[in-house]
Amino acid sequence: MATMLERNKKVKAPQKTRAEHAEDALYREVWEEVNNEKTVQFIKKYSKHMMVAAFVILIIATSIQIGIRTHNAHKIATATAYEAAVESVDANALASLSENASGATADLALFQSYILDNDVAKLERLADSGNTRDFRDLARLHIVGLRGDDMSAADVEKYLSGLNTKSSPFYYTACLTIAQKYLADGNRDAANKWLDKIINDASAPSVISAAAVGLR
Repeated sequence: MATMLERNKKVKAPQKTRAEHAEDALYREVWEEVNNEKTVQFIKKYSKHMMVAAFVILIIATSIQIGIRTHNAHKIATATAYEAAVESVDANALASLSENASGATADLALFQSYILDNDVAKLERLADSGNTRDFRDLARLHIVGLRGDDMSAADVEKYLSGLNTKSSPFYYTACLTIAQKYLADGNRDAANKWLDKIINDASAPSVISAAAVGLR
């Protein structure tokens, strides 16, 4: 490609002499030596830090891999133990599994354990400290079904207050349960308030809506 000098002045660029080429080569050699020396000095100065950093990175990477493997192994072991407990219909094994598992798996195991041995203490534990809202709300409904006769309608309403939101999967069932309890206590006005919540809600399940209309 032509140089600017050649394009503008139509003259050849001056050629370097042998001495100038030798000078350039010497300069490059010196520059490389200086850079190499600086690199060596830098490595010597920070070698310990670099080794520590590399060691830390290695530990973190190894820990992550071990954590992933351990987590996967724990999940597999939990699933295997759950399957064995269900197949053997073992309430104690399910209760033990619920203490070692997490999330919905632990809640399901505890609820199934209650179904097998009718230990209300397990149901209460699930209602108070279950991992998932679905099982906490389900447990509370079951407790009302077991102890509702010994509770006032106001007590039932208060106990199920956490279900009085559509974010609960048992919202409509709770509304109907509270209405039924007020009717049992002879308080039709309070019962109708809860029945109307169901009847006037187009999203209410047809079965629950029909039951509410029948009670209204």
